[in-house]
Amino acid sequence: MLIDRFLPTYETSEYHQVTVEAEQARVYRAVRELDLSHSILIRLLLAIRGLPRHRPLGLNDLVRVGFVFLGEEPGREIVFGVTGRFWRVRGGLRRVGPNEFFSFSEPGYAKAVWNFSVEALDGGLSQVSTETRVATTDPESGIAFRRYWLVVGPFSGLIRRRALGLIKKSAEQTS
Repeated sequence: MLIDRFLPTYETSEYHQVTVEAEQARVYRAVRELDLSHSILIRLLLAIRGLPRHRPLGLNDLVRVGFVFLGEEPGREIVFGVTGRFWRVRGGLRRVGPNEFFSFSEPGYAKAVWNFSVEALDGGLSQVSTETRVATTDPESGIAFRRYWLVVGPFSGLIRRRALGLIKKSAEQTS
């Protein structure tokens, strides 16, 4: 998977999937057209975190809030990354481009990747999944991140599950 090229080793991961009653191409189109601002829950959680509440908030708009587009296998997978000190109030984001992301290792940071992947299943069904992986650059950052994740992790999972729900709804409505 493409996500493996950017963060093959990590300390924390979160994976969610859903089966969608639609062909792979239609589901991937729903991924690309995902607008996170259509979920009141996601907007609320992003506001609590202090992130801008842009409308719309599609995948390409994630770049405005600090993510970096890392790569895409059209029709199959898209990957975004973000580097920062997430445990700080404003996240301490640092823009690290796709060419430097894999090797970035400056102490005091964490690197996170977030993907969406679509796989065709039998019977015209598809499986869409999302995975988030995080690696820290030194032991102190690891400790700070784990404390942060203890509180934020469950809410992060809600965002990802809700995003999958939006994708499913969109793909199945247009079937």
